[in-house]
Amino acid sequence: MRIAFVQTNVRFGEVETNVRKAADRILGSNADLFVLPELFNTGYYFLDRSEAEGLAEEIPSGETCRVLAKVAKEKSCFIVAGLAEKAGNRLFNSSVLIGPEGYSTTYRKIHLFDEEKLWFDPGDTPFFVIDIGMCKIGMMICFDWIFPESMRSLALQGADVICHSANLVLPYCQDAMVTRCLENNVFAITANRIGSDVRDGGKLDFTGKSQITAPGGKILARGSLDSEQVRVVDINLSAARDKCINSRNHLFNDRRPEMYFYNNFSLLNRKANKIPPD
Repeated sequence: MRIAFVQTNVRFGEVETNVRKAADRILGSNADLFVLPELFNTGYYFLDRSEAEGLAEEIPSGETCRVLAKVAKEKSCFIVAGLAEKAGNRLFNSSVLIGPEGYSTTYRKIHLFDEEKLWFDPGDTPFFVIDIGMCKIGMMICFDWIFPESMRSLALQGADVICHSANLVLPYCQDAMVTRCLENNVFAITANRIGSDVRDGGKLDFTGKSQITAPGGKILARGSLDSEQVRVVDINLSAARDKCINSRNHLFNDRRPEMYFYNNFSLLNRKANKIPPD
Protein backbone atom coordinates (compact mmCIF):
# COMPACT_ATOMS: atom_id res chain seq x y z
CA MET A 1 0.00 0.00 0.00
CA ARG A 2 1.18 3.53 -0.76
CA ILE A 3 0.36 6.23 1.79
CA ALA A 4 1.08 9.96 1.66
CA PHE A 5 0.88 13.23 3.51
CA VAL A 6 0.11 16.51 1.74
CA GLN A 7 1.76 19.47 3.47
CA THR A 8 0.37 22.85 2.40
CA ASN A 9 0.60 26.55 3.17
CA VAL A 10 -2.99 27.65 3.73
CA ARG A 11 -4.26 31.16 2.94
CA PHE A 12 -6.82 32.06 5.57
CA GLY A 13 -10.35 32.30 4.20
CA GLU A 14 -9.37 31.57 0.58
CA VAL A 15 -11.24 28.28 0.39
CA GLU A 16 -11.31 27.84 -3.36
CA THR A 17 -7.58 28.49 -3.68
CA ASN A 18 -6.67 26.17 -0.80
CA VAL A 19 -8.84 23.33 -2.07
CA ARG A 20 -7.60 23.64 -5.63
CA LYS A 21 -3.97 23.64 -4.48
CA ALA A 22 -4.46 20.48 -2.40
CA ALA A 23 -6.39 18.79 -5.21
CA ASP A 24 -3.58 19.54 -7.67
CA ARG A 25 -1.02 18.08 -5.27
CA ILE A 26 -2.99 14.84 -5.07
CA LEU A 27 -3.61 14.71 -8.82
CA GLY A 28 0.13 15.05 -9.38
CA SER A 29 1.02 12.14 -7.07
CA ASN A 30 0.29 8.44 -6.84
CA ALA A 31 -0.82 6.85 -3.57
CA ASP A 32 -3.68 4.77 -2.24
CA LEU A 33 -4.29 7.03 0.76
CA PHE A 34 -3.61 10.76 1.11
CA VAL A 35 -3.95 12.76 4.32
CA LEU A 36 -4.43 16.55 4.26
CA PRO A 37 -3.97 18.95 7.20
CA GLU A 38 -6.56 20.07 9.72
CA LEU A 39 -8.82 22.87 8.42
CA PHE A 40 -6.87 22.69 5.17
CA ASN A 41 -9.49 24.62 3.21
CA THR A 42 -10.14 27.60 5.51
CA GLY A 43 -7.11 28.21 7.67
CA TYR A 44 -7.09 27.81 11.43
CA TYR A 45 -7.05 31.09 13.36
CA PHE A 46 -10.68 32.24 13.52
CA LEU A 47 -11.45 35.47 15.34
CA ASP A 48 -14.73 34.17 16.76
CA ARG A 49 -17.39 31.51 16.35
CA SER A 50 -19.37 33.51 13.82
CA GLU A 51 -16.36 33.67 11.50
CA ALA A 52 -15.89 29.91 11.82
CA GLU A 53 -19.58 29.45 11.02
CA GLY A 54 -19.26 31.63 7.93
CA LEU A 55 -16.46 29.46 6.55
CA ALA A 56 -17.82 26.08 7.68
CA GLU A 57 -19.49 23.70 5.24
CA GLU A 58 -22.08 21.00 5.50
CA ILE A 59 -20.74 17.49 5.01
CA PRO A 60 -20.86 15.96 2.45
CA SER A 61 -22.87 18.49 0.43
CA GLY A 62 -20.30 21.31 0.68
CA GLU A 63 -18.05 22.31 -2.19
CA THR A 64 -14.88 21.01 -0.52
CA CYS A 65 -16.23 17.48 -0.26
CA ARG A 66 -17.51 17.61 -3.83
CA VAL A 67 -14.08 18.59 -5.18
CA LEU A 68 -12.29 15.93 -3.13
CA ALA A 69 -14.79 13.30 -4.29
CA LYS A 70 -13.97 14.08 -7.92
CA VAL A 71 -10.26 13.82 -7.20
CA ALA A 72 -10.64 10.54 -5.30
CA LYS A 73 -12.65 9.07 -8.15
CA GLU A 74 -10.17 10.21 -10.80
CA LYS A 75 -7.16 8.91 -8.86
CA SER A 76 -8.94 5.85 -7.45
CA CYS A 77 -7.65 6.76 -4.00
CA PHE A 78 -8.80 7.58 -0.49
CA ILE A 79 -8.45 11.06 1.00
CA VAL A 80 -8.67 12.17 4.63
CA ALA A 81 -9.02 15.94 5.01
CA GLY A 82 -9.74 18.36 7.85
CA LEU A 83 -12.42 21.04 7.57
CA ALA A 84 -14.88 23.06 9.62
CA GLU A 85 -18.26 21.31 9.65
CA LYS A 86 -21.62 23.01 9.94
CA ALA A 87 -24.28 20.69 11.37
CA GLY A 88 -27.45 22.61 12.13
CA ASN A 89 -26.55 25.14 14.83
CA ARG A 90 -23.43 23.19 15.80
CA LEU A 91 -19.87 23.61 14.50
CA PHE A 92 -17.23 20.89 14.56
CA ASN A 93 -13.55 20.68 13.73
CA SER A 94 -13.88 17.59 11.58
CA SER A 95 -12.08 15.33 9.16
CA VAL A 96 -13.72 13.45 6.32
CA LEU A 97 -12.89 10.20 4.58
CA ILE A 98 -13.61 10.21 0.86
CA GLY A 99 -12.87 7.34 -1.51
CA PRO A 100 -13.30 6.34 -5.14
CA GLU A 101 -17.01 5.78 -4.50
CA GLY A 102 -17.44 9.15 -2.81
CA TYR A 103 -17.94 10.33 0.75
CA SER A 104 -17.57 7.66 3.46
CA THR A 105 -17.58 9.12 6.99
CA THR A 106 -16.77 12.03 9.30
CA TYR A 107 -14.73 12.20 12.50
CA ARG A 108 -15.37 15.17 14.81
CA LYS A 109 -12.41 16.31 16.90
CA ILE A 110 -12.80 15.15 20.49
CA HIS A 111 -10.00 17.11 22.19
CA LEU A 112 -10.23 20.82 21.36
CA PHE A 113 -7.11 22.96 21.78
CA ASP A 114 -7.07 26.41 23.38
CA GLU A 115 -9.29 28.90 21.49
CA GLU A 116 -10.91 26.09 19.51
CA LYS A 117 -13.16 25.77 22.54
CA LEU A 118 -14.55 29.20 21.61
CA TRP A 119 -15.13 28.28 17.98
CA PHE A 120 -16.24 24.65 17.92
CA ASP A 121 -18.38 22.15 19.74
CA PRO A 122 -16.49 19.10 21.07
CA GLY A 123 -16.78 15.91 19.05
CA ASP A 124 -19.89 13.93 19.93
CA THR A 125 -18.94 10.39 18.88
CA PRO A 126 -16.19 8.04 20.12
CA PHE A 127 -13.14 7.11 18.08
CA PHE A 128 -13.94 4.54 15.41
CA VAL A 129 -12.21 2.49 12.72
CA ILE A 130 -13.17 2.15 9.05
CA ASP A 131 -12.32 -0.79 6.79
CA ILE A 132 -11.47 0.61 3.35
CA GLY A 133 -10.74 -2.81 1.89
CA MET A 134 -6.96 -2.75 1.71
CA CYS A 135 -6.63 -1.78 5.37
CA LYS A 136 -8.41 -0.45 8.43
CA ILE A 137 -7.89 3.21 9.23
CA GLY A 138 -8.56 5.40 12.23
CA MET A 139 -8.88 9.18 12.21
CA MET A 140 -7.82 11.78 14.73
CA ILE A 141 -7.10 15.51 14.58
CA CYS A 142 -4.12 17.50 15.87
CA PHE A 143 -4.34 17.85 19.70
CA ASP A 144 -5.82 14.35 19.98
CA TRP A 145 -2.21 13.17 19.84
CA ILE A 146 -1.41 14.31 23.37
CA PHE A 147 -3.90 11.86 24.88
CA PRO A 148 -2.56 8.29 24.65
CA GLU A 149 -6.13 7.00 24.79
CA SER A 150 -6.81 8.38 21.31
CA MET A 151 -4.45 6.14 19.38
CA ARG A 152 -4.80 3.27 21.80
CA SER A 153 -8.57 3.13 21.32
CA LEU A 154 -8.12 3.12 17.54
CA ALA A 155 -5.43 0.45 17.70
CA LEU A 156 -7.57 -1.75 19.95
CA GLN A 157 -10.31 -1.55 17.34
CA GLY A 158 -7.91 -2.92 14.74
CA ALA A 159 -6.63 0.19 12.95
CA ASP A 160 -3.59 -0.42 10.75
CA VAL A 161 -3.06 3.23 9.78
CA ILE A 162 -3.91 6.33 11.82
CA CYS A 163 -4.77 9.37 9.67
CA HIS A 164 -3.81 12.43 11.68
CA SER A 165 -4.76 15.78 10.16
CA ALA A 166 -3.05 18.59 12.08
CA ASN A 167 -2.29 22.30 12.40
CA LEU A 168 0.47 21.94 14.97
CA VAL A 169 1.78 24.95 16.88
CA LEU A 170 3.45 23.08 19.75
CA PRO A 171 6.86 21.51 18.95
CA TYR A 172 6.32 18.11 20.53
CA CYS A 173 3.94 16.09 18.39
CA GLN A 174 6.26 14.76 15.70
CA ASP A 175 8.54 13.21 18.31
CA ALA A 176 5.61 11.98 20.38
CA MET A 177 4.18 10.11 17.39
CA VAL A 178 7.25 7.88 17.53
CA THR A 179 6.11 6.72 20.96
CA ARG A 180 2.46 6.47 19.92
CA CYS A 181 3.37 4.16 17.05
CA LEU A 182 5.76 2.18 19.22
CA GLU A 183 3.23 1.55 21.97
CA ASN A 184 0.44 0.62 19.53
CA ASN A 185 2.44 -0.90 16.66
CA VAL A 186 0.58 1.02 13.96
CA PHE A 187 1.39 3.31 11.05
CA ALA A 188 0.53 7.00 11.39
CA ILE A 189 0.30 9.77 8.83
CA THR A 190 0.57 13.20 10.45
CA ALA A 191 -0.29 15.84 7.82
CA ASN A 192 0.64 19.26 9.13
CA ARG A 193 0.66 22.69 7.50
CA ILE A 194 3.35 25.34 7.18
CA GLY A 195 3.29 29.11 7.35
CA SER A 196 1.32 31.40 9.66
CA ASP A 197 -2.17 32.75 10.26
CA VAL A 198 -1.98 36.48 11.06
CA ARG A 199 -5.32 37.78 12.30
CA ASP A 200 -6.20 41.12 13.88
CA GLY A 201 -2.89 41.52 15.69
CA GLY A 202 -2.53 37.84 16.59
CA LYS A 203 -0.29 35.30 14.91
CA LEU A 204 0.06 31.53 14.93
CA ASP A 205 3.08 29.82 13.37
CA PHE A 206 2.70 26.23 12.21
CA THR A 207 5.51 23.73 12.56
CA GLY A 208 5.46 21.77 9.28
CA LYS A 209 7.49 18.56 9.48
CA SER A 210 4.59 16.34 8.47
CA GLN A 211 5.50 12.75 9.20
CA ILE A 212 4.83 9.13 8.35
CA THR A 213 5.73 6.87 11.26
CA ALA A 214 5.90 3.07 11.23
CA PRO A 215 5.17 0.40 13.82
CA GLY A 216 8.10 0.32 16.19
CA GLY A 217 8.44 4.09 15.95
CA LYS A 218 10.60 4.34 12.82
CA ILE A 219 10.17 7.62 10.91
CA LEU A 220 9.63 6.71 7.25
CA ALA A 221 9.25 10.26 5.95
CA ARG A 222 9.35 13.74 7.44
CA GLY A 223 8.52 16.98 5.67
CA SER A 224 10.39 20.23 5.85
CA LEU A 225 9.69 23.11 8.19
CA ASP A 226 8.71 25.60 5.51
CA SER A 227 7.90 24.08 2.10
CA GLU A 228 4.78 22.60 0.57
CA GLN A 229 5.23 18.98 -0.41
CA VAL A 230 3.78 15.52 -0.84
CA ARG A 231 5.65 12.52 0.48
CA VAL A 232 4.63 9.01 -0.56
CA VAL A 233 5.79 5.86 1.21
CA ASP A 234 5.27 2.19 0.39
CA ILE A 235 4.28 0.20 3.48
CA ASN A 236 3.74 -3.44 4.36
CA LEU A 237 0.55 -3.61 6.42
CA SER A 238 1.53 -6.90 8.03
CA ALA A 239 3.94 -4.91 10.21
CA ALA A 240 0.96 -3.30 11.95
CA ARG A 241 -0.89 -6.55 12.53
CA ASP A 242 1.68 -8.40 14.61
CA LYS A 243 1.46 -7.07 18.16
CA CYS A 244 4.05 -9.45 19.62
CA ILE A 245 7.11 -7.86 21.18
CA ASN A 246 8.70 -11.24 21.76
CA SER A 247 7.54 -14.81 22.30
CA ARG A 248 6.06 -13.96 25.72
CA ASN A 249 4.79 -10.39 25.38
CA HIS A 250 1.88 -9.11 23.32
CA LEU A 251 1.04 -5.39 23.30
CA PHE A 252 -2.67 -5.91 23.78
CA ASN A 253 -3.03 -9.34 25.35
CA ASP A 254 -0.72 -8.35 28.20
CA ARG A 255 -2.82 -5.36 29.13
CA ARG A 256 -4.57 -5.51 32.52
CA PRO A 257 -7.40 -2.98 32.24
CA GLU A 258 -8.87 -4.01 35.58
CA MET A 259 -5.78 -2.52 37.21
CA TYR A 260 -5.87 0.80 35.34
CA PHE A 261 -8.95 2.53 36.71
CA TYR A 262 -8.79 5.10 39.48
CA ASN A 263 -11.45 3.43 41.57
CA ASN A 264 -9.51 0.20 41.64
CA PHE A 265 -6.35 1.98 42.74
CA SER A 266 -8.33 3.89 45.34
CA LEU A 267 -9.74 0.64 46.70
CA LEU A 268 -6.30 -0.97 46.85
CA ASN A 269 -4.90 2.08 48.60
CA ARG A 270 -7.69 1.98 51.18
CA LYS A 271 -7.09 -1.70 51.85
CA ALA A 272 -3.33 -1.24 52.13
CA ASN A 273 -3.76 1.62 54.59
CA LYS A 274 -6.75 0.07 56.39
CA ILE A 275 -9.00 2.99 55.54
CA PRO A 276 -12.69 2.13 56.04
CA PRO A 277 -15.10 2.54 53.09
CA ASP A 278 -16.91 5.88 52.67
